[in-house]
Amino acid sequence: MAIITMREAISQAIWEEMERDEKVFIMGEEVGVWGGTYAVTKGFLDHFGEERVRDTPIAESAIVGSAIGAALNGLRPIAELMTINFAFVAMDQIVNQAAKLHYMFGGQMVLPLVIRAPSGGGRQLGATHSQTPDVIFAHFPGLKVVAPGTPADAKGLLKSAIRSDDPILFIENATLYQMRGEVPEGEYTIPIGKSTVQRVGKDVTIVTYSKMVKYCLDAAEQLAKDGIEVEIVDLRSLRPLDMGPVITSFKKTNRAVIVEESWLSYGIGAEVSTRIYEEAFDYVDTPIQRVAQKEVPLPYNRHLEQLALPQIADIIQAVKEVLR
Repeated sequence: MAIITMREAISQAIWEEMERDEKVFIMGEEVGVWGGTYAVTKGFLDHFGEERVRDTPIAESAIVGSAIGAALNGLRPIAELMTINFAFVAMDQIVNQAAKLHYMFGGQMVLPLVIRAPSGGGRQLGATHSQTPDVIFAHFPGLKVVAPGTPADAKGLLKSAIRSDDPILFIENATLYQMRGEVPEGEYTIPIGKSTVQRVGKDVTIVTYSKMVKYCLDAAEQLAKDGIEVEIVDLRSLRPLDMGPVITSFKKTNRAVIVEESWLSYGIGAEVSTRIYEEAFDYVDTPIQRVAQKEVPLPYNRHLEQLALPQIADIIQAVKEVLR
């Protein structure tokens, strides 16, 4: 398998799907001449032309709204937002239109729309550009939310998202674009809404997604030196949320740590831990631990920013806590 970056994996997925289906096109701020956010669409304009690589005004509500209209009329748009923080400007279009039209019209309308957006902190972009509000969007039925943590998953899931007839928010963590990993060559897709086990273990179940997958894998390597073998379940999708592998793993280990980059309150960890208690209460040997960002707007200062974000040491500490 080829070893490529997350950025290259995402770029390949879009390129291949645009080659495969002429109805697929991409739109967003500077996706054409400047090659898109983090250069994901570099070279697309020269190859596909202005009809299928559309630079838009700086107006997220208009971007998503136009993409919804295109999807309703038979096209398969990919709407790129420079950051998920700007999705708040388009909340009405995302939440009240994209997520609800299929249901409100009794299934008569399909909405094959992908909204791509970088998320997360760690790049010193300040409090308003460094949030991880993934769970907010996962709250709404009708909108699928996908957040890969490896290059292989990014490519396979994005290809599936583009082919889907459902509106999908595809979240790309801003610090993962240069992450390298093995990606299968040739045609392949990954089903949306299926969690996967990224590492097999017997002592503690770690449930995570996106950027924190790498952190958890690194923590697992350090814990293994102390004879602690953790099993890591990568959710990959926040809606639909596949708890099957989580429950199976928990019934084996009887202990769990939930790791996410966003804030602790009302987060993914709260949802996952509650479902574990509901579905596998008899297997609980110790209270579930959660690792998340400190409850503050993310600082700009690099040292303060890193102090606020969850770190590998926090994961290790939580794992050891549930083993006491």
